[in-house]
Amino acid sequence: MKRLEYCWYTRRPWLILLTPVSFIYCLGMRLRWLCYRAGLLSRERLPVPVVVVGNLTVGGTGKTPLVGWLARHLQQAGYRPGIVARGYRGKARHWPQQVRADSDPVMVGDEAVMLAGMSNCPMAVGPQRVQAAQALLEHSGCDVIISDDGLQHYALQRDIEIAVIDGVRRLGNGFCLPAGPLREPASRLRRVDLLVVNGLGNHGEYPMRMRTPHALRLNNENDVRELADFRGQQVHAVAGIGNPERFFGALRQAGMHVAEHVFPDHHGYTSRDVDFDDDLPVLMTAKDAVKCRGFRLQNAWYVPVTIDMGADFSARVLELLDTETLPPGVVAT
Repeated sequence: MKRLEYCWYTRRPWLILLTPVSFIYCLGMRLRWLCYRAGLLSRERLPVPVVVVGNLTVGGTGKTPLVGWLARHLQQAGYRPGIVARGYRGKARHWPQQVRADSDPVMVGDEAVMLAGMSNCPMAVGPQRVQAAQALLEHSGCDVIISDDGLQHYALQRDIEIAVIDGVRRLGNGFCLPAGPLREPASRLRRVDLLVVNGLGNHGEYPMRMRTPHALRLNNENDVRELADFRGQQVHAVAGIGNPERFFGALRQAGMHVAEHVFPDHHGYTSRDVDFDDDLPVLMTAKDAVKCRGFRLQNAWYVPVTIDMGADFSARVLELLDTETLPPGVVAT
């Protein structure tokens, strides 16, 4: 997939050979949407507002950190948000599953555990987001549901849609799968309520700034170091995420000499993967950290991502939500 992704974003001419398949894929996605819109496929309306945060492209865009930010923002505004996600790669036998910061990522998925930790709010995962959301409402007092991903999961009726795109890679060559990275045609973005760009946005887009100011020791989060403390050092950088180059670039920008160790997205780590038989620091992403905490690494650190959203975006989210919901703290019956 990484080779194909590289071709999508460098606009390789040979991809034109795949455009007939892309046309069929786009047609299928369009017909599917029309079936939901016409009522031929059912959509479930929940008793609380639903905010979907998703992306149009394959690969990492910074969507999950935005979900964590949004959950905290709504908490500060007086809401009681809950989060639902697919639980990708989770191996639980029964779904949906409630998720906490100390849940087993093998069972419920690595991103779910990471997100539960960063958001500090109720969370449920399952392949069917409607069922996950219903389970969350049964076991918590949520008055708004945030769906991590799910822009194409139309069975869950949504009130607000937020799409996130990468400010550098944008939409690649603009083709749908498999000739390009798009899950739906680019015209889909005209139907979302808010378009967030990870980086510098254009007119009508909300910029999102990602920051990585410090690192936490993997097995002792009270031990915090500024990334600047690693300046000039040789480090091992471990990343099993959708866009590892963003992580490696942040470390280099902090002045480190980076030995890259790229793993597939959602990789299931073993201790051998991150034991490099030397004394150099090992730095990894927060998503990788939830799967490596049990390895007892002595000089391993993870780098949490924080994001900055402008006041205009913050206000717009609350304005849209205010038109769809009861006052904060009141759950519909």
